[in-house]
Amino acid sequence: MRTAVGSIWAVFAICAVPLVAQSSAPKSSPKTSGKPALPDQTNVQSCVKGLPSCDISKLTVDQIKDVAKAASKRNMDYCMDGSTLCDPTRLTAAEAAPVQAARYRRNLEKCSEGSSACNPLLLDTKDLASVRAGAAERNFSNCLSGAPNCDPVRLNPEQNKTVEKAAARRNLERCNEGAPSCDPSRLTAGEALSVQASALRRNRERCSNLASACDPLALTEQENKALRIALQRRNLANCQLGLANCQPLELSQADLSAAQAAFKIRNVEACKRILPTCDPSILTGPDLAAVEAEVKLRRSRTTRAAKP
Repeated sequence: MRTAVGSIWAVFAICAVPLVAQSSAPKSSPKTSGKPALPDQTNVQSCVKGLPSCDISKLTVDQIKDVAKAASKRNMDYCMDGSTLCDPTRLTAAEAAPVQAARYRRNLEKCSEGSSACNPLLLDTKDLASVRAGAAERNFSNCLSGAPNCDPVRLNPEQNKTVEKAAARRNLERCNEGAPSCDPSRLTAGEALSVQASALRRNRERCSNLASACDPLALTEQENKALRIALQRRNLANCQLGLANCQPLELSQADLSAAQAAFKIRNVEACKRILPTCDPSILTGPDLAAVEAEVKLRRSRTTRAAKP
């Protein structure tokens, strides 16, 4: 009986061992069970982009190849764009050819535009001739317009004649306008007469406008007479208005009487308004009565306004 019971317990113990072992084994995460963990791609991307945060020691052999390929492409792009970041020693023979062609093309464009960054020593014979022709044409245009960067030494005889004619025409225009940069010594006899007529016309206009730049000595006798009449009219107007630039000694007797009449009217108005410019000594009887009536009216208005 004891032997049979012992055998049963022995079988139970043997069967229980795998169950205990299975229950004690660590359980895998349901999300990662059966799948390997993905490597961190942040460092790889930093290395591919050439960022300072790249840690080369963490790269695999295949990743290092990808990083080297990306670095080579970046350098190629720098060299094609003419960037200072280009390292020509890293270029292959196949890469150096298009880079050299791009460099030549950029230099040719600079030379064609007349840039100071142009290096003509890098140009071939055909392009050098074209660049020289373009530079000569630009210089000719600058000389025609009177630009300061004109180099007259580089002009051919035909261009020099054309430039001289353009310069003479510009000088004639400046002289006709009365510009200080006019050079009268370059004028022909006919041009000098035209310039003199323009100067006289401008002076007549200034005198007609009673401008301070008017030169009466350059006027004819008839023009001087008209100028004197205009000045007398302006002086009379100034005196009638009581302006400080009135010159009473230059008035005729009739104009002086008109100015005095205007002054009397202004004086009555000044007395009515009780201004310090009022001169009661020249008021007539009717004027004095009008002034007193106006003063009383003003005072009554002030009194009514002061009452609550």
